[in-house]
Amino acid sequence: MAACCGNSPMSTRPTPNMAGCKRVGMKDTVRQSPRTRVLLELRPAFDGFAGIPQETRLLFRGLRMLESCEVAGMLQMSNRILAKGINEQGLLPESLWMSEAQKINRYSRIVTSAAERPYVTFIQALLDVCVRRVNSAALSVQTLLSLKSVGLWSFHTAHFEDFIWQSLFAKSLPASDFELVTRARQFVCRTPWQSMHMAGLRTLTFRRTAKYPKLRTPGTDIFITQTPYPARVSRGTSMVVRYHDAVPVFMPHTIGDVSLHQASHYHALAANVAAGARFACVSAATRDDLLRLFPRAESQAVVIHNMVSHHYFSENSSPQLVPGIIRTRLHEPDPDTGVDVRPKFLTLREQESFYSRNLQKKPLRYLLCVATIEPRKNHARLLAAWEVIKAETDPDLKLVVVGSLGWNYLKTVQGFRPWIDRGELFMLSAVPAPDLRVLYRHAVATVCPSIGEGFDFSGVESMRSGGVVIASGIAAHREVYADGAAYFDPYSTVDLVAVLKKVLYADNAARVQQALRHRADEVSARYLPAQVLPQWDVFLADVVAKRKTAIPRPVAATARLPTQTADAAEES
Repeated sequence: MAACCGNSPMSTRPTPNMAGCKRVGMKDTVRQSPRTRVLLELRPAFDGFAGIPQETRLLFRGLRMLESCEVAGMLQMSNRILAKGINEQGLLPESLWMSEAQKINRYSRIVTSAAERPYVTFIQALLDVCVRRVNSAALSVQTLLSLKSVGLWSFHTAHFEDFIWQSLFAKSLPASDFELVTRARQFVCRTPWQSMHMAGLRTLTFRRTAKYPKLRTPGTDIFITQTPYPARVSRGTSMVVRYHDAVPVFMPHTIGDVSLHQASHYHALAANVAAGARFACVSAATRDDLLRLFPRAESQAVVIHNMVSHHYFSENSSPQLVPGIIRTRLHEPDPDTGVDVRPKFLTLREQESFYSRNLQKKPLRYLLCVATIEPRKNHARLLAAWEVIKAETDPDLKLVVVGSLGWNYLKTVQGFRPWIDRGELFMLSAVPAPDLRVLYRHAVATVCPSIGEGFDFSGVESMRSGGVVIASGIAAHREVYADGAAYFDPYSTVDLVAVLKKVLYADNAARVQQALRHRADEVSARYLPAQVLPQWDVFLADVVAKRKTAIPRPVAATARLPTQTADAAEES
């Protein structure tokens, strides 16, 4: 890649190969550029198939397609310390004196440090925890006294495209996007995201509001984060928070690590609001929650819905593909917890007989639910309604649940277990989009039962794939799915049963389904990149235009809900 405007993290264009070019020094000020320099946090993309990781990948791809922006990624881990890249700032940038071999070795160490390190002994694990705690405590002191800021290291991805693709993007994007996303410039934040959160929370011992580390972003016009971010940015950089939901504040009883998660979310959010960050909320429902907390953020927050992946479209796939997909994508044992939700068999013959008997029946009728296994997703309500339908109406109806194990999953899995052992319920995970598209298409309905969401991709994906959607009547669903879905009370099994019978088994069920599919095709088209990206283009231009005049008030944001102390957060 060739240098374009100095030694800032955003000073190179994501255009063909630029290794080995010099960079000139620049002050920590804003420079005029024909393109907006955007730095996008990619930390969530290291995770699995859930909504925020998927949105991170799709947004990075989408912004890379905008002619008005030059987009780079920021690599950071939640708890791991990444190896350093190349320091291209200062009087003697490392890029000027390091050999090509030394640079490649430095980049290779970044890749190595991003991989999970196997802990051979308890002592090694304990030492690693101690190092993180010491570093976090030191960062707290440095932040409180304004002694040091967090820097970014350059990572030229030439020769490491496979790492970028496999680690960050392959779970959500097709191979045709390989060059688009892997040729983008990357920067490394070595300090773990969680350490930055804790550094801010610890300052509450001495302050009324949390003070977070400063992230050095010179030359960056806009820094986009995927959640409330535990840092301040350099002068001349505008922070945009992609705000997904306020679940950690309004529904903390549904999440894990409750005290820490609630405190981290709330205090970082309060700091972002006070600093004048802009908020791109994934739905009006999410924006409303933000304004319930911080009414002063009204002028800072807009609504830009998520983009649906271009993987999802209606096709005439064969229903015969479904049994094979289910067999291939059965939920693997969780390596962290040792939980295995698959049936137990004594012999391979017994296993083959079991799946042949339970999956080869034609036609294979099933309800589909795509959601992480955790209380907020309301699987228990779906399970109860499905049991009633099987007992009263359709004994052959199967239930297929796609999702990884999330917070507090044990009770839900225990409810699934008897049906899994009988071959009536199948838990799948890590289902790639082409296979998921087939499952959406041939399900009798996709059910989205959640009691709290910011957007919920699964209903839109099902609509794009030609499926029928039945969703809980929460505000986000009614906004996003509009009249392309049938709705039920998420707290009433009776109501869900009634809606299932109306959509699937009533005398006019075929007409109801046809009407839902017709509306769903139009509704889901609103979330295609061609419709959403122009909104981002306009929004980012507005952020840049207002950057010089939008001076944040030097007072802390005050919410309407009680706050959490750092001590209480750490006790969790």
